[in-house]
Amino acid sequence: MERRTIGAAALAVGAVGLGCMPMSWAYSSSRQRGDESLRAVHRALDLGSDLLDTADMYGPFTNELLLGRVLKERRAEAFVSTKVGLLVGEQHIVANGRPGYVRRACDASLRRLQTDVIDLYQLHRPDPEVPVEETWGAMADLVRAGKVRALGFCAVGARGGRRSGTRLYDATIRQLLRVQQVFPVSAVEAELSVWSPEALDALLPWCESRGIGFLAAMPLGNGFLTGTLTPGEGFEPDDMRARHPRFTAEMMAANQAIVVGLRRVAGRHGRDVTAAQVALAWTLAQGRHVVPVPGAKRVRWITENASATKLHLTPQDLTDIQALPTAQGSWE
Repeated sequence: MERRTIGAAALAVGAVGLGCMPMSWAYSSSRQRGDESLRAVHRALDLGSDLLDTADMYGPFTNELLLGRVLKERRAEAFVSTKVGLLVGEQHIVANGRPGYVRRACDASLRRLQTDVIDLYQLHRPDPEVPVEETWGAMADLVRAGKVRALGFCAVGARGGRRSGTRLYDATIRQLLRVQQVFPVSAVEAELSVWSPEALDALLPWCESRGIGFLAAMPLGNGFLTGTLTPGEGFEPDDMRARHPRFTAEMMAANQAIVVGLRRVAGRHGRDVTAAQVALAWTLAQGRHVVPVPGAKRVRWITENASATKLHLTPQDLTDIQALPTAQGSWE
């Protein structure tokens, strides 16, 4: 697989990573099977999709434990990215950026992952009650201690803090400027896909101008851009899409034109090319520092996603994708 680099430290990873969250959290629990997920992670490593993206909150904790079973055998082949800063309660999620907690959380993640170093340690969310410089300083101490190789900053889900008249990631960029004064940011993770291109406005160019890697979260639109979801079919209550404003039956039907457009482009490249591969190829085309991290838990989808690196979109393809309708369904 094509290799790409993350940050000034030039950390090399496969051009398409693996988002491990669906294996343990946020998607339909009835379809989560440990043995199947283990096979999927092994397949990703076989194909060169070696960036394994997880977090201590996924499960919570069970996602890191699952990866630990693979890393125990194949640590040298994997690039491990995990996150800190969020705690999961019964009915709520809260941020914790206190330095003491960050240190304890890192040690716990290392134990669960069965490794002595985390390649990329990301701040999942800043704690509004703790200056972000303090949290980032504690994370930097972990690099100096040899427990972490590089630091990343997560901007996924930043929509909730958006104010009228501001660009989506303005607040994130201000925080990034602050933490950069403490210790270098190697990567930023944020949503980027055909139906959520907002990061192209300012955040991605900001990263590119500073040599910071960009991990494109949800590049398949939580599964919608694969074209495998049926409008009105519904989701299990524990599936986050059951509460997502773009996954109502009405909005899914309205947004089918996007999938149709992706399929049209796919048809130009061969009978076996899929809408999902076109969506990933579009994300890869946004810059050499961009690494899409599609979530998956089955060997079939991981194999399909990895093959997207072989798909080279033409200028006409990119123009046609740019002209697709804007996704309907508001977060505001």
